Amino acid sequence: MRYLVTSALPYANGKLHVGHVAGAYLPADIFVRYLRLKEEDVIYICGTDEHGTPISISADKEGISPSDVVKRYHESIKEAFDGIGVEFDNFSGTAREDHHKLSQEFFTNLHDKGFITPKSTLQFYCHHDKRYLPDRYVEGTCPKCGASGARGDQCDACGQIYDTTSLKQPTCKICGNQPEIRETKHWFLQLAKFTEQMKDWISHKDYWRENVRNFMLNLLDQGLIERSITRDLSWGVPVPLDEAVGKVLYVWFDAPIGYISSTIEWAKRIGQPDLWKDYWLSEDTQLIHFIGKDNIIFHALIWPAMLMGQDKKYCLPHDIPANEFMNLEGDKISTSRDWAVWVDEFVKVFPGEYLRYYLAVNAPESKDSDFSFKDFQQKVNGELNNVLGNLANRMLSFSMKYFEGMVEKVELTQQSIDVLKEADDLLMEIDKSYQEYQVKKNCKLIMDMARLGNKYFDDRQPWKQIKEDRQSVKETLWVSMLLLHKVSIALTPIMPKSMNQLRRMMKLPSQYSFADAFAEPCGKVVIEKVEALFSKLDDELIDAQIEALKSKSIAKAISQEYLPIKDTISYDDFARMDIRIAQVLHAEPVPKTDKLLHLKVDIGSEQRELVAGLALHYKAEDLIGKKVVMLVNLEPRKIRGILSQGMILAADTNGSLSLLHPHKDSMPGATIS
Repeated sequence: MRYLVTSALPYANGKLHVGHVAGAYLPADIFVRYLRLKEEDVIYICGTDEHGTPISISADKEGISPSDVVKRYHESIKEAFDGIGVEFDNFSGTAREDHHKLSQEFFTNLHDKGFITPKSTLQFYCHHDKRYLPDRYVEGTCPKCGASGARGDQCDACGQIYDTTSLKQPTCKICGNQPEIRETKHWFLQLAKFTEQMKDWISHKDYWRENVRNFMLNLLDQGLIERSITRDLSWGVPVPLDEAVGKVLYVWFDAPIGYISSTIEWAKRIGQPDLWKDYWLSEDTQLIHFIGKDNIIFHALIWPAMLMGQDKKYCLPHDIPANEFMNLEGDKISTSRDWAVWVDEFVKVFPGEYLRYYLAVNAPESKDSDFSFKDFQQKVNGELNNVLGNLANRMLSFSMKYFEGMVEKVELTQQSIDVLKEADDLLMEIDKSYQEYQVKKNCKLIMDMARLGNKYFDDRQPWKQIKEDRQSVKETLWVSMLLLHKVSIALTPIMPKSMNQLRRMMKLPSQYSFADAFAEPCGKVVIEKVEALFSKLDDELIDAQIEALKSKSIAKAISQEYLPIKDTISYDDFARMDIRIAQVLHAEPVPKTDKLLHLKVDIGSEQRELVAGLALHYKAEDLIGKKVVMLVNLEPRKIRGILSQGMILAADTNGSLSLLHPHKDSMPGATIS
């Protein structure tokens, strides 16, 4: 049996946030690491999705080429993955020549067999910009649920797809004008021709997650419809037909082909150019796609149909574990509002391993979950540090203090035998849960094993026994070491670096399998050194992150760049903000911080103090006397012992903060409305 694991290709038009990681990338990385512990044959394939309208829009706005946009975000995304230890066998991109050729081959095979046919269709056309508008260039009100900010062909709010021209109150995303509807020619994938194959294929998928299987069954009941797979763009894979000059393949047609082209690239890179066939053209391969729930229709319907229509007998998806969404502090993650935790920024403040654990313990497997900085702090402090870290420190320190780090195998009493049996029962449940992608459940089970170790240590009271029965203490340490050994293997898929650190401290082998968790190391273990496995996160650090998150989002909300976008805060939300002119009276660095300044400001009716994350961008002395824009009706919060009574607003441009400066004649206390 071979495993071919993929994650949805991240779109090369923005940075990676925690919602992306929780949905499609960390679960896949954990599953792959588990399979390798089981000594299975597995490769993990991904790459950036580098075509489509949003990239063209970004390039137009910035006055650069689409390839420049792609290069920037491909590197940014890969760096973010590296920061949290998500490791691919190959991380490619869809703008590469081999991918273009393969995508055109897919199109040609389907076209020649009659699965792709042309027809005249209606499409929005913008008079102002003198161009046909692909679906992503149009925005309006969803014809299905009435949500505003709906994309041209799919609503993010309800997940439904629809004909672009049925969008209500459409606007051109380039100029903001209302487009008209004109006739044009496009090519369509005839999904209905795959209905019987789809029904037969889906009938064997009773092990799929309920959200994926039910979604597919509902589509089949409704009847499959044709799907447009070409667009009027200059950036993308050219349609390989003489009569289709100026048209490219729809990004969601060519993107999943990237799984194959990336695998081909991997095989070439390792010097075995035909090895990709052993995975993609073999009945012994289990192809598993990790995605977010918004990608179900593409991976469970369109992509399998594309594979079914090829000359080569590609393997079809064995499983598609689609996760739900992750929200942020009780609100939907929104990149347009900068209401997101960006991975590259996060790992500059916190260890990437902490994020891996939190996203695993809070995984949106069966329902939406919520990222909360306070909950993140509690999980790190209350579980990693106080439970697992505590067990490791107790066992390691005690052995160093009384036995020079020597932990030897001894004859076990019934109490110890029972504890180890209970741990092995947990291991068997953990094994099964990894097979079923239940990482959230496994975080609890592994912490239960660590709690079992702490209880065992407490019950045996080695600090008392050391004076009376050293042999009993040796047994306590041996069993505690065995429990840590089991934890170090069971938690490796989720926290590989931390668990390897734990094993190094106990001088346990660096090469091991899941089966080794049920075995004992050789007759003795020598503790090499004792160091903290985890460290607590203090309130000031967490409060500063929450403050920075809110500050960035509000600054983005009032910037000219943001206001035209439809997916915004409501007018009523904006009206509740009391934004005024403030004059800085005093400024000084907050002790023991690099980013924070302590400001005293005049807002006309009173003077206030606040903490602002400006120290990396402005010197304290340069701010004195300046007039700034301030949100004054924000709930006061203590940051580094200072009661912060408001928020200074600034614009974030590629990580550089710029204060919003009012007119020089503006008076402190003047209201911005």
